Order: sequence, then C-alpha cells, then structure tokens
Amino acid sequence: MVRRPYAPGAHGQRGGRPVSADRGSDFGRQLREKQALRAMYGLRERQLKKYYQEALRKRGVTAQALLERLEARLDNVVFRLGYGASRAHARQLVGHGLFAVNGRRVDVPSYAVKAGDVIAIKETKRGKTVFVGLQERLANKTLPAWLERVDLHTGKVTQVPALEPHEVPVDMQAIVEFYSR
Repeated sequence: MVRRPYAPGAHGQRGGRPVSADRGSDFGRQLREKQALRAMYGLRERQLKKYYQEALRKRGVTAQALLERLEARLDNVVFRLGYGASRAHARQLVGHGLFAVNGRRVDVPSYAVKAGDVIAIKETKRGKTVFVGLQERLANKTLPAWLERVDLHTGKVTQVPALEPHEVPVDMQAIVEFYSR
C-alpha cells in the first residue's frame, strides 16, 4: 500500500486545506473553546450565554466570574464532592432528587449554591445502590479549597467557588472574546 501526502481521488492533488500549525481563524479557535466548555459542564447554548451575561454584569474579570458561576452549579458541586462519577452522572443524581441543600430537597441541576450551603444525600436515599462503596470512593478524592466534607454523606461550600484559569482545560478568555463579538 502506498501512502501519498494528498487525498485520494481525481481532485486529491488539487488542494484542500493548507497544512499549518495555526489551522484556522480566531473565530474557529474561540468556537472550539466554547464548545469544549459546554461539553465539559453539559450545558445548552442558551444556558452558557445566560451565564456569560450574568458574569458580564458583575464587577471584575468576566472570565473568572463565568467560571465561578459554572462551578457553583449544584450538579458540579455534587461531582466535585465525589458523589457522582462524572458531571453527567451528578446531574442525573440531582435530577432524581437524591440531594438536599440546607435541608431542603433540590432536584434542579443548575441550582446555584452559595457560600455556607450544606449539600447532603437525603436520609431516605442513602441506601441506594449508587451510594454503595461510597467510603472507598471518597477516600482518595481530593476536594477543591472551597469545599469541605462534613461527614460521609454531607459536604459544605465554605466560600465562593474559585478556580485558577490554569485549573480549567479551556481558554476562558477565548470564550469571553467569542461572546463579546
């Protein structure tokens, strides 16, 4: 088999995409970063746009405010506490009403937690098979600085969720630039 540096067919040698290190426009790069963030947090376009506009109204760095709002979602907090294997799994657990915030049942994954909120697995739901082996799973789970574990079934948000830009695998500034155009 012969490998050629061009696509197969009658028109393969004629052209196509130029092969370069840059590969694409600024818009394309910003779009890819935004789509990666959406996929990471499991958001729809309208939700992310709404969060961006909330972050824009806040004082300070827009990218940081956007990240704080995304990290403050209940499904993300449940994932960060180690109760869900992924953000999608945590979202499903929250949607099924397995968690209580400050003693009240919350089944909205986008619920915004605040500093001082206590997130707990409901008493009646602790025996579910999804929580079997919870002790072993949580033993090697490291929590972010803004979360603390009160006991096996309870976690607390100690401060406003804060991540450094290097902790997030996407370029937040590119996302801000995408929405500001």
